[in-house]
Amino acid sequence: MSKTPLDGKRILCFVGDVYEDLELWYPKLRLEEAGAHVTVAGPEEGVTYSGKHGYPCVSDAAIDEMEVDDFHGVICPGGFMPDKLRRDPKVLELVQGFNAHLKLIAAICHGGWIPISAKVYTQVRVTGSPGIKDDLINAGAIWENKPVVVDRHFVSSRKPDDLPDFCRGIISVLTET
Repeated sequence: MSKTPLDGKRILCFVGDVYEDLELWYPKLRLEEAGAHVTVAGPEEGVTYSGKHGYPCVSDAAIDEMEVDDFHGVICPGGFMPDKLRRDPKVLELVQGFNAHLKLIAAICHGGWIPISAKVYTQVRVTGSPGIKDDLINAGAIWENKPVVVDRHFVSSRKPDDLPDFCRGIISVLTET
């Protein structure tokens, strides 16, 4: 079998109740197709979380057991899930750790709430759901209304329609490291 672009890369993806179905599954499957190993971590291991549109996702691991050193980056899907997960100190610690080590931090739609609460978006060019535009700006981010914005190790997109661009951005960051 030939080598794929993300062979050996390990990605953490957050999950919780009322996640945006496509914003979790599309990147997970696309990155696995490119050779990455994606670990989906939720508040509890082995729990089935229901997506915003009813699609289930069983967590591979518990967020509390995750360590930055085990991954090359993190994906923060949207939906209503990020509003709850951003209150979890371990989630914030992980995102701050990814930032400190200049590892991928990818957020789509309302997933940007997690990096906002982790305080890692100061002077970072980003996009996200128009519903959190003011939150992003108030956190010190530089808002751009584009399908994807890549700024160093940060990748952000606005909505499910932007997923192809979002995944291309993620892959470009991961292949540079």
